[in-house]
Amino acid sequence: MSTASPNEKRGLCLFIQLRLAEIRQDSHMKIGVLKADDVRPELVDHFGEYPEMFREILLAADPNVEIISYEVMSGEYPSDIDEVDGYVITGSKLSVYDDVDWIKQLGQFVQRLHQAKKKLVGICFGHQMVAHFLGGRTEKSDNGWGVGVHRSEFTEAAVKYGEAGSTFNLVCSHQDQVVEPAPSSVVLASSDFCPFSMLQIEDHILTLQGHPEFKREFSQSLLELRREVFGESRYEQGLESLAHATDAYQVGKWMTDFISSEVP
Repeated sequence: MSTASPNEKRGLCLFIQLRLAEIRQDSHMKIGVLKADDVRPELVDHFGEYPEMFREILLAADPNVEIISYEVMSGEYPSDIDEVDGYVITGSKLSVYDDVDWIKQLGQFVQRLHQAKKKLVGICFGHQMVAHFLGGRTEKSDNGWGVGVHRSEFTEAAVKYGEAGSTFNLVCSHQDQVVEPAPSSVVLASSDFCPFSMLQIEDHILTLQGHPEFKREFSQSLLELRREVFGESRYEQGLESLAHATDAYQVGKWMTDFISSEVP
C-alpha cells in the first residue's frame, strides 16, 4: 500500500487549511437592519444614517459581520426571511400606533418573523413595535419625553446579561413606551422612567428601549434641535446626563451574540 510523500502531505494540509478558511468566510453572520427613519438632513453628513451607526457597534462586536440595510419605509424587504441570520429594527420619529401603511407592513413582517422564530432585535421604535404588534400595548407616556443617558437595572431573569440589581446605561430619546409587553415576554431590565426597558420573547426576540447606536455627540445634537419640544428643564436634564458613560458597545455585543447563538 503506497503512502503519501511529504510534499503530498504538505499539499493536503494546505488544501484543508484553505478550505476551512473558505468555510469560515462563507459562514460569516449577516444582519439585516430594517431602517424605519431617516437621520435629519442637518445631521446626516456628519453622523451618517442609522444603519451606519449600527454597523459601527456591531462590527466592533464582530468584525466579520455583514450589515444589509432594508428601506422599509419604501416597502423594501428581503425576498426571503432567511436572506440574513437576524434583523434589527431601528428607531423612528413616528409611533407604532400611527395609521401609516409602511408601519402596518413592518408590523406584519414582525409577526412573520415571530411565527418563524427568526432572530430579531428591536431598538426604541423597534422595541415598541414588537410589543404592539405581538399582542402588547404601546402608548404615549405620562412621564413625557425620556432623553439623555438612562440607567436600567437587571431583573433576576437577565442572568445571561448581568446580575440582578446590576445596571447598564444607554442614551434614550422617546415619548412612547411599552405599557404592556407582548405575551411570553420576559422583563430583563427596567428603569425609573421606563418599567420595561429590556424585554425578551423566547429565544428569538430581544428588545431595548435605549439606543446603543447613538453617540454622545449625536445625542447632544438631537437635544439642541429639539430643545423647544423637550422644554428647558428636560433639555438641561438630558444634556447634563450625557456626561455619564454608556454601555453601547457592550449592548452591541449582546446583539451579535443573541443573533448568532442557537440558544441565547
